[in-house]
Amino acid sequence: LAIAQAMDRHDTIGIDLVAMVVDDLVVCGAEPLFVSDYIACGRVVPERIADIVTGIAAGCVQSGAALVGGETAEHADLMRPDDYDVAATAVGIVEADGVLGPERVRAGDLVVAMGSSGLHSNGYVLARRVLLQHAGLDLTAPLPEADDSAPSLGELLLTPTRIYALDCLALAAASEVHAFAHITGGGLAGNLARVIPAGMVAVLDRRTWALPELVSTIGSLGPVALPELERTFNCGVGMVAVLPEPALGSTMKLLAQRNVPAWVAGSVELRPDSAGDSERGSVRLNGDYAI
Repeated sequence: LAIAQAMDRHDTIGIDLVAMVVDDLVVCGAEPLFVSDYIACGRVVPERIADIVTGIAAGCVQSGAALVGGETAEHADLMRPDDYDVAATAVGIVEADGVLGPERVRAGDLVVAMGSSGLHSNGYVLARRVLLQHAGLDLTAPLPEADDSAPSLGELLLTPTRIYALDCLALAAASEVHAFAHITGGGLAGNLARVIPAGMVAVLDRRTWALPELVSTIGSLGPVALPELERTFNCGVGMVAVLPEPALGSTMKLLAQRNVPAWVAGSVELRPDSAGDSERGSVRLNGDYAI
């Protein structure tokens, strides 16, 4: 929101908002049905509110959900005139026998990563602190090592979150999927661990994908250590599917047809040190990111 306000561009954050709620729904196999939004502001500027709602409507179209209404509240005594905040609720439906999750995951399952479009909606406090406050970069200029024709830093930071809901639903309908993980706050390991059963570990190979330039720049300018980057940002992976190996061919074909960048990032293994472990499973990342 701070970047959108600084750039005076408000038509993308609504997509981010919808993405965060519908893709949290779809990970259990639920189809998003409708979304309701709430906008709080210090002063109602009709053009700005229209831009925000345009983004929310676009996100609903991308996810197949209906925007059924919402509320815009003006808080002149609580917020500065140009400040605003947004929130949303989504409702979805899934049959009881179609719920996905760790109960379905088995040793030997493959972990298929789906590429992110950017930072999505997480890690912006750290990104602003490093890029703007510490390094003093200009939002209207490209990254330091980028070509002059490259998108500006502000444009990169406002790249809309990729919405995976319809892709995941299509995949679950056409192939066997055991679980999905939406990669948000906590990073790849923190979110994937939620769908790995106790006694198992998802072993991922960083060499199967490259760290996005924006994340790499934050790391070098901070400097920010790799473990902190991986806890804060999606690092190029926005959604993960866990599925049996026989389903890999149909999975990759469908995702390619839907223009979703995807690759096998690792697999699920039994954890030899798991005797008596009643907690959820774990995730281990090996190797160095591809160049």
